[in-house]
Amino acid sequence: MNNFICKLLLTVLLAAILFPQIALAEELVNAAVYWPVESARPGDTLPLAVAIQIQEGFHINADARQISQSNDFFTPYPSRLTVSKLDEGLVAETPLYPRAKRFKAQYAKNGLMSFAGQIIIYLPIKFANELSPGATANLDVEFEYQACTDNHCFLPQTIRLASSLEIKETSPVSINQDLFAQYNARRLSLGNRVDFRFFGWKFAINSSSWTGLLLLLSIAAFGGMLLNFTPCVLPLIPIKIISLSYAAKNRRQCLLLGAAMSIGVLAFWLVLGSLIALVSGFSATNQLFQYPFFTIAVGIIIAVMALGMFDFFALPLPQWLYLIHPEQDTLYGSFGLGILAAVLSTPCTAPFMGAAAAWAATRSPTATLLVFAAIGCGMALPYLLLSAAPHLVEKMPRSGPASLLVKQVMGLLMLSAAVYFIGIGTKTLFASPVGPPNKHYWWPVMAFAVSAGGWLTWRTFQLAPRWPLKTFFISLGLLIMLFSTYSAFKLTEQGGINWLYYSPERFAEENVAGKTVVMIFTAEWCLNCKALEQSVLESSKIIQLLNRDNVVPMKVDITGSNPTGRKMLQQVGRLSIPLLVVFAAHGKQVYKSDFYTTEELYEAVMQALQEP
Repeated sequence: MNNFICKLLLTVLLAAILFPQIALAEELVNAAVYWPVESARPGDTLPLAVAIQIQEGFHINADARQISQSNDFFTPYPSRLTVSKLDEGLVAETPLYPRAKRFKAQYAKNGLMSFAGQIIIYLPIKFANELSPGATANLDVEFEYQACTDNHCFLPQTIRLASSLEIKETSPVSINQDLFAQYNARRLSLGNRVDFRFFGWKFAINSSSWTGLLLLLSIAAFGGMLLNFTPCVLPLIPIKIISLSYAAKNRRQCLLLGAAMSIGVLAFWLVLGSLIALVSGFSATNQLFQYPFFTIAVGIIIAVMALGMFDFFALPLPQWLYLIHPEQDTLYGSFGLGILAAVLSTPCTAPFMGAAAAWAATRSPTATLLVFAAIGCGMALPYLLLSAAPHLVEKMPRSGPASLLVKQVMGLLMLSAAVYFIGIGTKTLFASPVGPPNKHYWWPVMAFAVSAGGWLTWRTFQLAPRWPLKTFFISLGLLIMLFSTYSAFKLTEQGGINWLYYSPERFAEENVAGKTVVMIFTAEWCLNCKALEQSVLESSKIIQLLNRDNVVPMKVDITGSNPTGRKMLQQVGRLSIPLLVVFAAHGKQVYKSDFYTTEELYEAVMQALQEP
């Protein structure tokens, strides 16, 4: 009984303290919503202005992007505008907040980024083309904030606002123009901002200044350099290393061969940038691999180069084939090898490159070419450095059984890559964007890889004179065999997630149902996609999360002809894959990344589930 009385008195005391605070905090901030026109037309994108008036002498914390995170014990509560209800046919974009100012506060030694006075938050709303004239579009928004003075803060509050707009075919009448004077400037500022995210590490660059643009180009070049370490380009690196080893004694020839390959890499990326900047309908770095005959042709070229590793070119063959024989390398051959390396890099996306390329595609032709030239320079740099330092490759065996074994193993691995491209090219001819793909082509791909490991193991046992060397290469061969066998089973199994394949109708249906959608963009030719799916999406923690009733795992497969899938990729602001996007209820995008971890994805989905 005494405990009950104590709890009751404590409750009354807390109520006496908090209720006056809540009542006062509600009086400190007022908000209202306004449209720039009296009606909307189907297909329009219009900003909803949320005008907020903050009482003099008080301020509210800034939004999450601008708020200052210090080491103080006090963690500020960010302001946030969210959509709580949205009619079908409406899509809400990212809110545009005003620029915050730093306020001094006794409880935060570094100050706080805050809003004061009158501020306007713009919420762009897309009206679908399918909306019928005469209908009324309705939406509700919620504004969460925490009001503060320089020495204390009130409890966080939420303001709920409803709005509607009639749909008409006629040109709308403009109203409230003073409220929307800063809208275009804020959209432009947001357009100059490039967000990067890599395995939980995220940062942003504003490209509106020369410093920001140079930093963006540097990051694009770094992403281009990392392309050389993706599975897409690796099949060609042994050929270049072997060809440079034959020219290592002649420094001038070695440098010329490296420069020719670098120019070939750069030339391809400049052409690709020109196509994206100037040709209507060409919008993706990986678009070439959506044409099956191109993919099959790439596989055949790699197969021919692999045969060259087995010295099959001793037979009478067309003269052009000798250009890609490692032992008879020429400037033309190196230039072509550079083009082929760049072509093979486009199915993969290196860290930081995808965001830079997506930003460039929405800029002027000059900016587009600058970014794609930076990617090309970054990718070409390792070949130029390798040719300028021939001592790094001159110790490669160029004759005898050891040299022959290296070429034979590399040839078998390249045949594996050739079968892979021919297999996915053939599969693309019969691919369906709304159904699971046939994955049986992985068996012959891995069969060649197993053969490479087995041949390395057997010949090393016969040839290696010393046990340390013999043990290392035998272990390497066995590892290749085991990994390839495991991959064959893993890549052809169904998996633990029941994927729903994307269509606009399916996506809209899940939005209306208020479910969280985890959407991945993938393709059979995207090896980075396969790596992320196996390492992150097939973990037990993520499988359990994505199989919840209120979560929909949705896959957008752009292996073949899938125009709606490619359009969706553009709508979320990307050109390349892999990509994962998490949508909260009613289609609100809360997370987007091309390289992500298990924990990062788990937190993003849990955040989406908590959205109203």
